[in-house]
Amino acid sequence: MGTLLLLVLIVVEVTDLVFAVDSIPAIFGVTTDRFIVYTSNVFAILGLRTFYFMLAGVVEKFHYLKIGLGIVLGFIGLKMLLPLIVKMLSIVVHALGYDDLLPYLQRFQSIPTLVALGVVAVVLLSSVAASLVWPKEQPDS
Repeated sequence: MGTLLLLVLIVVEVTDLVFAVDSIPAIFGVTTDRFIVYTSNVFAILGLRTFYFMLAGVVEKFHYLKIGLGIVLGFIGLKMLLPLIVKMLSIVVHALGYDDLLPYLQRFQSIPTLVALGVVAVVLLSSVAASLVWPKEQPDS
């Protein structure tokens, strides 16, 4: 027989699983190294839930964080689509007979991992800093 404690344990573990699955596209946007993807998901299961509940109380302070996260998600999406875009452009460039441009086009096939991490860090830190510099105005009651 299961008790309410078992139900709570199941809900908590399902939440951990959701956080881990949610982080998979983000890590593939940074790297395709299997070891890094695997370990990042392990750490997501271990610590992301705790980190989420820690930040849940102060998230209202960082009102520009949603904009920053939108920019980060757009950047990660572009990084994931970049090889496909370059492949499609390569086909068009080859069909038009501009084969001399192909080596230049191939340079843009991927964004280096350190550059991607730098962009993510700068955008997130900038959105937090902007929230602290320009706090949200409280409506007069």
